Amino acid sequence: MGGSYLLRFDLDTPATLTVGRLGMVSLPAGTLLYVGSAFGPGGVAARVGRHVAGRGRPHWHVDRLRALAPVREVWFSHAGTRLEHAWAAALLALPAARLPVPCFGASDCRCPAHLVAFARAPSRTTLARLPGGEGMRRWVP
Repeated sequence: MGGSYLLRFDLDTPATLTVGRLGMVSLPAGTLLYVGSAFGPGGVAARVGRHVAGRGRPHWHVDRLRALAPVREVWFSHAGTRLEHAWAAALLALPAARLPVPCFGASDCRCPAHLVAFARAPSRTTLARLPGGEGMRRWVP
């Protein structure tokens, strides 16, 4: 079933990695939240399963991040509309949010990025209040 998802990564120390056309990027220590959508074959379950397991050749920007750290938490919605743009905007609007890498995960849209950094992870309550979050579910791999 298609929908949108949020992946949480935690980095103990700052890291540097190469990400496609973005080149060499620096990521801060702390919590990184990545938002995406999956409306193709297998939907959210297949896409999130791929990201969690780290299977396959790197294709999306988040695949490079996944090589550094495991997915700690997943939030997802099977809403019939793409929510990742609204989620990215809402996360970036939070007081503690930082934009670590412009355009990360957003090369096919006008969002500043689909990756948002925090010194500490936002609360479950905060994540559940994201636009369209009424039907969100949480899963810990």
